[in-house]
This record gives sequence, C-alpha cells and structure tokens, in this order.
Amino acid sequence: MSDKSRKPAHRLSKRNRYIGWGVAGVAVAATGGLIAQSASAAPAWPAQKTFTGLAFDTCAAPSAAAMKAWKPGPYGAAAIYVGGKNRGCSQPNLTASWVKTVTAQGWKLIPLYVGAQPACQTGKSPEKMTAASASSLGASDGADAVAKAAALGMKPGSAIYLDMEPYDIKNTSCNNAVLAYVRAFTKTLRAKTYRAGYYGFSTTSAHAVATAANRTDLPGNLWYAKWDNANTTTSDWPWASKLYTDHSRGHQFMVNSKETRGGYTITVDRDAWDAPVAITG
Repeated sequence: MSDKSRKPAHRLSKRNRYIGWGVAGVAVAATGGLIAQSASAAPAWPAQKTFTGLAFDTCAAPSAAAMKAWKPGPYGAAAIYVGGKNRGCSQPNLTASWVKTVTAQGWKLIPLYVGAQPACQTGKSPEKMTAASASSLGASDGADAVAKAAALGMKPGSAIYLDMEPYDIKNTSCNNAVLAYVRAFTKTLRAKTYRAGYYGFSTTSAHAVATAANRTDLPGNLWYAKWDNANTTTSDWPWASKLYTDHSRGHQFMVNSKETRGGYTITVDRDAWDAPVAITG
C-alpha cells in the first residue's frame, strides 16, 4: 500500500464498527483499581516511557520520508501494527531500521498487535478463539507479540497494545473467553517484562475489560475507541474516574482523517494519548 493513501482495512469498516457499537453493553460492575505493572511478574522493570499528546494510527507504517515530512506537525506519536494473524495490512516499511530512523526523527511509537478475535464476533478473521482455546492462544499470541516487538528494536519495558474489535459482550460464554484470552496475553507480556495495553470500543470490547469485576491479569493501560471528536482522555472517560489513572489512557476520537503534510497524504485515526509507548534506542 502506498505511503500516500491508506484504506481503513486494518480493522472493521466504519459502518460495521458503528454497527458493533450498537451491540448493547453490560451494566457497569465493580470498578476495581488499576493493576500495577508489578515487579513480581518479571525480574526488573525499566522505567515507563510515557507520551502525552496527540497521536495517530494508520494501517500500514508510512515511509521514513513521510514520517519525516509529518514531524513538524501536531502529532508526536504513531501507532504501528507489529503483528498478529488478524493484522489487515502488509508492512513493507516496518523494519528495525525504520524504527531506529523514525525514533531519531523524534517520533514515539505505540505497538499494536491484532490478536485472536472472539467466535461471536461478526465478520471473518483468520484467527478466532473459543472457550477451549482462549487461554492457550492468549499465551502464544502474547509470546509472539513480544518477539515481533523485540525484533523491531522495542525493548523490555515497552507497552504492547492488544487490538480487540467489537463483539456481543452480553454473550457470557463469548465474553468469558475474551477475558481469559486477554489475561493469558497480559500475563505472558508481563513475564517477559513488557507492559500490557488493550485497544477496544467504549461500548463493547473496552467496556468488558474496564468493568470486569475480577481485575486479575488485566492490562494496565486502556486505549478506548469513542469517536466523539474530543481530544481528551478525561472529560469523556466512560468509566469510574479511579480506573486507569497515572498515564494509562489512550482515546481514539476520530477516524479516517485524510491529511497532507510535506507533500505526503495519509489517512489516519486521531488519538489523544497519555500512556506508555515503546522503549527504543
């Protein structure tokens, strides 16, 4: 795919994602506090690298030239799809050399992994979980996510965000499978000294994690999709205010924004960011 255009094929179409939003969510349950990234899960934790400001995500990593042209602008961080069987775009630019080059340009990077999706989700995905396979898949995908990020030069202590698309969270067996998968994924990342993050929709997939009564082994950072054009991680936060505090939130607030800078046009989703990013260099 060209640097100068990008179809939103990395996740569901905008229409289908709004349909996904329409699936009724469960009632807000016990809110539980943020689970800390404890040193008990791994030998030693490097200091968190946090970015606070405007970020973007796009399907295929743009060329280094495009990233350089975009640097004198409003964005300071970019989300990149490091792996997962359900990743929608090829990544011809995404190499360890690219990571080194764009971070030298001043970019902060947000690694995103498109893991297994639930069986109750509409649409086709190359990898779907079941109740029986959820935990084992979560562990193997977590190990793969770390391997993919490390191969790109993202060091221990980096955050990796698991992408979970909308599904029927009122389907108890399906929701339980997702939470089992997410816990196994998170536990695997922490054992390898990587911070766990989660991308989902405020009325479905993110809601399920944010309102789970049992907070054990859930990600410590939450990136929620709520397309209200509000560049904030606080005023439109949908859940208890004590959840995911201390630089642990990202908010995807606008999608499919076609923007041109320095002669390079890229269609991006905009994100308000106050959360950990990759550690490189």
